[in-house]
Amino acid sequence: MEKRHTTEEMKPYEKFEVYGPEQLTDAELLAIILRTGTKNSDALEVAGQVLKESDCGKKGLLGLYHMSIEQLAKIHGIGPVKAVKLKCITELSRRIAATKAWDDLVFQRSGTVASYYMEKLRHRSRECIILMLLDSKGHLIREVELSTGTVRMAPLSPRDVFIEALKAEAVQMILIHNHPSGDPTPSADDIKITENLFKLGLQMELPLVDHIIIGDKDYISFKEKGLL
Repeated sequence: MEKRHTTEEMKPYEKFEVYGPEQLTDAELLAIILRTGTKNSDALEVAGQVLKESDCGKKGLLGLYHMSIEQLAKIHGIGPVKAVKLKCITELSRRIAATKAWDDLVFQRSGTVASYYMEKLRHRSRECIILMLLDSKGHLIREVELSTGTVRMAPLSPRDVFIEALKAEAVQMILIHNHPSGDPTPSADDIKITENLFKLGLQMELPLVDHIIIGDKDYISFKEKGLL
């Protein structure tokens, strides 16, 4: 007669195969990722130690996210290779969460767009132009970095803008770029290219609904300023 093991007797990998990932503890999931332990501790015990060490005011897996590679590598049974692997896992988790947040965000307010890109763009030493391609409700379909230029300017081709928008089957567009000087005041060229894109968008029934310039903790919206 075949002996049936209880969940307590099963190793994490076996438990995963029988019950699926939802039934595993954080330590058991980490043990599968780590695969091996040390001479005196199996992978599950090492995983438990990782979670214990990561509990630095941030419980469990959240604490793991805040640990550096150097801190992880010092844990017995981890070392630099497994530390890098664990940081890759936490980064993938962060990106999945960010993608989900994107799906839930509605970019209809200029302030929402500016807040979303402020930290990403305000420290850049060169001008960078980003095109947001949106559906009819303001959800982000795709983000395209069109160009990166010099300290003072970045080249922009209207043709590239509409090619990307049509490929994504976007319904509306928002243009974002930064001013490395920290002053978001639009230049004459900024105003000219925006007017050009706005007119072309109307002709193609693919409107440019805003152009936002990011400065240092400040922004200017063409829509809010009545420039569109």
